[in-house]
Amino acid sequence: MSEPLLEARGVVKHFGHVQALQGADFTAYAGEVVALIGDNGAGKSTLVNVLSGVLAPDDGELLLNGAPVRFAGPQDARRQGVETVYQDLSLAPDLDAAANLHLGREIVRGGLLGRLGVLDRPAMRRAAVEAFAELGVTLKDVTAPVATLSGGQRQSVAVARAVAFANKVIFMDEPTAALGVVQRARVLETVRAVADRGICVVLISHNMPEVLAVADRVEVLRLGRRVASLTAADTTIEQLVGAMTGSTGSTGPTGSTGSTGARDAEETR
Repeated sequence: MSEPLLEARGVVKHFGHVQALQGADFTAYAGEVVALIGDNGAGKSTLVNVLSGVLAPDDGELLLNGAPVRFAGPQDARRQGVETVYQDLSLAPDLDAAANLHLGREIVRGGLLGRLGVLDRPAMRRAAVEAFAELGVTLKDVTAPVATLSGGQRQSVAVARAVAFANKVIFMDEPTAALGVVQRARVLETVRAVADRGICVVLISHNMPEVLAVADRVEVLRLGRRVASLTAADTTIEQLVGAMTGSTGSTGPTGSTGSTGARDAEETR
């Protein structure tokens, strides 16, 4: 396999006396969907916050394209091609889809009007239509307020915004939560379309059938450490649950650390 696009090695993070990450590892490759799973309290959110620049690690190393990196914050991570789609989507409901796509990155008019901060709304709408079309997202009216869109359409707007500016990695936190069956399928199609463009999608989810349906690989955290790295096509739901709970050693064909990692995690309980 090629060199990892984004990698964490031995990441440690404390919150007072609580050690959320106990030497966690993580690996993501270009053009793949990698699921990050674990039980509540496993350290998923903390690891994602470290990898996306929200939190600074107390120890350990992050690598981007094989080179050590330390993000100064989320904006720094975004400048380096790492975007995050949070579960609350962080959309402005009263603004239209085009304005939300460019939120914080608005296009301004040329000349004096631009210096005065006047937005080039036609250019923003054209760019939005193109961005949605590239992902196969259909919106009847990009000028309609986001509040009037369905849950799946709002999720697609948030994903399209991330894709428009990310060129390396997109973290997606429970992207299909609270969606119906049809909307969930469309969001998962969008996830695969993003990966097909060469961007790595990191999917954080508790939905095991969904994980196995869309992911190429699955990385499992337990008690602040990675305990398994599995190929989704060769893995069952029972194996995922076993790795998450420590009831069984993982048997993934991709060099899983399941057995040793699980024993180490148990020693820190």
